[in-house]
Amino acid sequence: MDKALYIAMTGAKHNMLAQTASANNLANLNTTAFKSEFNQARALGVYYGDGHASRAYAITENQGTNFQHGAMIQTGRELDIAVDGDGFIGVQTPDGGEALTRAGSLHVDAFGVLLNGSNLPVLGNGGPIAVPPFEKIDIGIDGAVTIVPVGANADETVLVDRIFLAKPQTDAIRKSEDGLFRLKNPEAELEADATVRVVSGFLEGSNVNAVDELVSVLNLSRQYEMQVKLMQTVKQNSEASARMLQIS
Repeated sequence: MDKALYIAMTGAKHNMLAQTASANNLANLNTTAFKSEFNQARALGVYYGDGHASRAYAITENQGTNFQHGAMIQTGRELDIAVDGDGFIGVQTPDGGEALTRAGSLHVDAFGVLLNGSNLPVLGNGGPIAVPPFEKIDIGIDGAVTIVPVGANADETVLVDRIFLAKPQTDAIRKSEDGLFRLKNPEAELEADATVRVVSGFLEGSNVNAVDELVSVLNLSRQYEMQVKLMQTVKQNSEASARMLQIS
């Protein structure tokens, strides 16, 4: 009986973890460029020394990320950019490292540093991009940041820098808890890719499918109830067995 109890207990635990991931997906339904997560669990045997597995338990596999692109949302804002097709925007993390994102809601702070929506510096060819005072700013399809300096004519544009755009293989990167993407191999380096293109005046929407996630939450809830019911049944059977032993 304890075998059934063990299976039900671990199954219920991972049903709860899967529900948490689905709930997080739903909570980010309107988050710019959010990538939903897949849930996966499998059964593993429990071995005590040599021989066959005496128990089985459920284990959650590494959560996968759905890299499908979200819908393009037109904003008309000159500092909003969306990656056209595959690729990512490079940003600097608080610890000074490099990470990738597809969220392109950019702005320039009081010190002239180009930041993303999470206030992380956007990387250029030589580090964070610093923008001089400007009358107008534009971002080209190749990530080139050009401005019309203060006091200059409208046709006097200056190239400030070029946004770091990369296109690593999706199996080489992982999604971190902060929503940014990093290389799985800490010793590897991000490389710029000149083929990545961006569209100015647009943002990428979340790729979460609300209907699919709601259905998933309902299914996981029913599975959790089934696991709890199984644990209750095992308890009842154990109590019945104990009573029979007492009678005998």
